[in-house]
Amino acid sequence: MPAEQIKGMPIANEIREEIVAEVEKFKAAGVTPRLAVVLVGDDEASVVYARSKEKVGDKLGIKVDLTVKDGSTSEQEVLALIDSLNADENVHGILVELPLPKHIAKEKIMARLDPLKDVDGVHPVNRGYLLGGQEQLALVPATPLACIELMERAGVQLRGKRVALVGRGDTVGRPLASLLIKRDATITVCHTKTVDIPAITKAAEIVVVAAGKAGLINGDMLSPGQIVVDAGINAKDEGGITGDVDFESAEKVVKAITPVPGGVGSLTTTIIMKNLLKAARLQGKG
Repeated sequence: MPAEQIKGMPIANEIREEIVAEVEKFKAAGVTPRLAVVLVGDDEASVVYARSKEKVGDKLGIKVDLTVKDGSTSEQEVLALIDSLNADENVHGILVELPLPKHIAKEKIMARLDPLKDVDGVHPVNRGYLLGGQEQLALVPATPLACIELMERAGVQLRGKRVALVGRGDTVGRPLASLLIKRDATITVCHTKTVDIPAITKAAEIVVVAAGKAGLINGDMLSPGQIVVDAGINAKDEGGITGDVDFESAEKVVKAITPVPGGVGSLTTTIIMKNLLKAARLQGKG
């Protein structure tokens, strides 16, 4: 019997209903939540992501201001823009679309963000809060938080569960490890130097994959009764995207699995908007 599919959009819609209700409370207090999105260059995927945030924000009653800069814009100009957004009390969140042009140092731009407005959770202060177990003070990266929301809202119990986390990248793996530890999961982090990954994944009760390699995990590496969360997004040669898990072989084995597309990625923009409201509260605006 094929595995149950844990789909993202129903959960995203549930969260959006909560956001709309909270936005109404902000507006009743005289505050219109505002997100500033900065796009430097014309990377096709980044343009799509930026526009999608405008559309979602509009549906939720959130103002999204998109600033587009030419790819030749200097690093100093981008830093100056960040400084002006940091200083603007009417802007509650800032998101810089990646990748940036090669002549601009990503680390320098991210470190310049006001940590209280860093809705993508990339500033060292937010990463430090998360690593230190102070999630309530942190703005958390969207994809790891989407993984947690998917599992918790689908009724997956994390406390005490054995979790195999495949991937240790800064974007998903590392912050997700902190989120799982905070929820009392017992985690094993697998990476390129891990010996015998299949033995670890087969022994886990929950497998979360965020390695950035299509088809890395297949059904032979999994066990009946498992929950599999696929946070990978990989472009296919013929167009479209696929995850890090070989879905066809995995769904024949496990209890439940998130599809790609239609799983974790369906939540990320909604999580950004949820982070915006948390940012506003941390700033004392809500």
